[in-house]
Amino acid sequence: MQYAQIILPLNLKGTFTYKVPEELDSKIQEGMRVLVPFGGKKIYTGIIFELHDLAPEDFVAKEVISILDDYPIVPSQQINFWNWLSNYYLCNLGEIYRFAFPSSLKLESETYLKLKPNAVIEFENLDVNEMYLVQALEVRQLINLTDIEAFIPKKEIIKTINSLIDLQYIEIDEKVAEKYKAKEVAYVKVKDEVLENQNLTEILLQLNRAKKQKELFLNIIEKQTENPDLHIKKSELFEDGYFGSSHFKALADKNLVEEYYLQKDRIESYEGEIEEIDELSEAQKEARIEVDEAFEEKKNVLLHGVTSSGKTHIYLEKIEECINEGKNVLFLLPEISLTKQITQRLEKKYGRQLGFYHQKLTDFEKVEVWRRIKNNDIKILIATRNALFLPYQNLGLIIVDEEHDSAYRPREVSPFFNAKDAALVLAGFYDARVILGSATPSVESYYLARKEKLQYVFLNERFGNVKLPEFELINFKEAQDSKKVSGNFSLQLIDEIKKTLDEKNQTIILHNRRGYASVIECETCGYVNYCSNCDVVLTYHKAANEMKCHYCGQRASKPRACPKCHSENLNERGVGVEQIHEEISKIFPENEVDRMDVDSMRKKFAYEKLYEKIEDRETDIIVGTQMISKGLDFDHIELVAIPKADSMLYVQDFRAEERAYQLITQVSGRAGRVSGTGKILIQTYNPDHSVFQLIKMNNVTKIYKYFLTERQKFHYPPFTKLIMIELKHIKDDKVNRASQFLGSILRKYLPEDCILGPERAQIARLNNLYQFQILLKLPRGKNYDKFKNLVLLSLKEFDEITAYQSIKKEVFVDF
Repeated sequence: MQYAQIILPLNLKGTFTYKVPEELDSKIQEGMRVLVPFGGKKIYTGIIFELHDLAPEDFVAKEVISILDDYPIVPSQQINFWNWLSNYYLCNLGEIYRFAFPSSLKLESETYLKLKPNAVIEFENLDVNEMYLVQALEVRQLINLTDIEAFIPKKEIIKTINSLIDLQYIEIDEKVAEKYKAKEVAYVKVKDEVLENQNLTEILLQLNRAKKQKELFLNIIEKQTENPDLHIKKSELFEDGYFGSSHFKALADKNLVEEYYLQKDRIESYEGEIEEIDELSEAQKEARIEVDEAFEEKKNVLLHGVTSSGKTHIYLEKIEECINEGKNVLFLLPEISLTKQITQRLEKKYGRQLGFYHQKLTDFEKVEVWRRIKNNDIKILIATRNALFLPYQNLGLIIVDEEHDSAYRPREVSPFFNAKDAALVLAGFYDARVILGSATPSVESYYLARKEKLQYVFLNERFGNVKLPEFELINFKEAQDSKKVSGNFSLQLIDEIKKTLDEKNQTIILHNRRGYASVIECETCGYVNYCSNCDVVLTYHKAANEMKCHYCGQRASKPRACPKCHSENLNERGVGVEQIHEEISKIFPENEVDRMDVDSMRKKFAYEKLYEKIEDRETDIIVGTQMISKGLDFDHIELVAIPKADSMLYVQDFRAEERAYQLITQVSGRAGRVSGTGKILIQTYNPDHSVFQLIKMNNVTKIYKYFLTERQKFHYPPFTKLIMIELKHIKDDKVNRASQFLGSILRKYLPEDCILGPERAQIARLNNLYQFQILLKLPRGKNYDKFKNLVLLSLKEFDEITAYQSIKKEVFVDF
């Protein structure tokens, strides 16, 4: 008898054991999808993780209902990858399965209703809603709860169902529905027998009285005879509005034409001209040779290239080589929407061999990409981090562009993992190579490269020998003392912007704060508006004239008077990007000033429209948050100004200085990409700060030496491993007690100096849940696995306490 360990799409520990029926014994394989019962009448789609012949000792295993695939849908490399991810990041396999698979490939039972067999229904005793439901079931046999909402008010549904169940007229059934449906497109043609056997002259004479029918018939014949292999889209016939569907229907009724359907991909492939790769510069050729040598030694590469050094050219060369060897490429980007220029470039080079995979695709579009990857139809995939879980057949190269970006390790969606590190592990299972690329590598990656765990390749000059931009620090305190300021701008900064505009060039102004003002404060009593769900102050957005919480999304109208003392003396505190945009628009009223942040880019095609304006030089100044540091590759941006640079440094995060350096360097790379005369102005109250001085010096070795020294001094990565445990609950006292209890368990197993906390989180309450945190600083190396197992033991001991089972617990490894 064969048994299967099955992964279910549930956030539960481990796999579940099921018995394989004899009739499925010869067909079942690891990586296949199967239908299995779970908990009462529920049915789920599981993934076969492992097959064995060991019967469970303490329970009777349920049987697998059926197999959904003819062949494994999850390759063995992915099964191994899932297992590593689960062990390393202390997450459940079910979490990974839910994240990895498009919803339409995870069949789940839905609650359906049906009439009871032989039920004798007395309609006169039913109310209106009960009668509607019974009549619908007589017509459709099965109806799920979602469909019932169409004809019964939501608040009456449960009452109606319970009443009919009590009367024994209906019963609940569990059915599994395949959610994915292929997209079909309607095409038309003249019937074969019309063309072969009948006299066309007679047909045309018969159509003389129906002028439009005759014209439509001739139109279809003309298209069909010009190119017999061409499929004529039905929608194209009616595009200009001259012909209508009634004309086509009349021809179809006369058996002259017919309509047929073909399946079509939801995602359009590029079909324009194919572009050749530019020839590499000498510096790029040297870097390319170093990458080749590393790959020959089976080493992965950290490609550290200054902004505009042409890292993409090297990517293209390695992609070309990989494709020629018959292998596939995964090109990871932090955000698809901000990389229009890169994707266009690759589209022009590789055409239909290119695919895309990201969160903006619909679920059905994701299924189609999944199947094209499974069938090896896509050779190069440009994608975000969720593409690591696709069923690659012959993966040869993974490129992680902007490897330092925090979008690769978000904390909002489980499972919590770092896509950069996961890519290195996935490549190992496929025997593929990895290029990590960045102008500002993460401190951890730089450290690994210096320890020769990665091959370090440095491109230290811009493409075409263009000079790097010049950095200048402006002491804003001195400017204020000498009254040489206008609002948030020093007169020196304003003069530099004016000079750039006079030369018909463009300026970027970076301010990484959303909204108009951080807070609206009552000058009389000091009252400020807090979010009712979170312990944060509401941010004022002037464009929408409302207060917003950037954590839970709560909105409120701007108060006209203080809700506490009714004073109308309200002041705006803190500077947001909207305020900077408004201020600079007033200083330069005759120039076009645009804003680029999450709030202004919500509309469809907003990115594309702004990119076109910048490219066509229809905008002079672009004010924005960190998103302007990515993907803006334009010839006439000559100046980057950062008016409130200090706000980047003073954040409660050990990575604050690193991120400030990365953001300033990345945005500086937008300037002078062609002219070599770009300039960066950093306005600060503290120009002597080490980070600003090191950025001005532009000495990479000294910058990373500074970061590594600081990290080692305070025992932070890469010299230690961090695990953050967050406990959340709606009751403050309960989560406080739970965190203290978990802390005491951890101290029983781990050294005292490894544990910090428990403490209230930086934001004590989010979405009505109070938060406490415990930070673990664990040693690297052999002892790390031992300590991590002790952490798992502590969490297991905590989970056994019934009183704390309602506590929401999240574990972040290497956060």
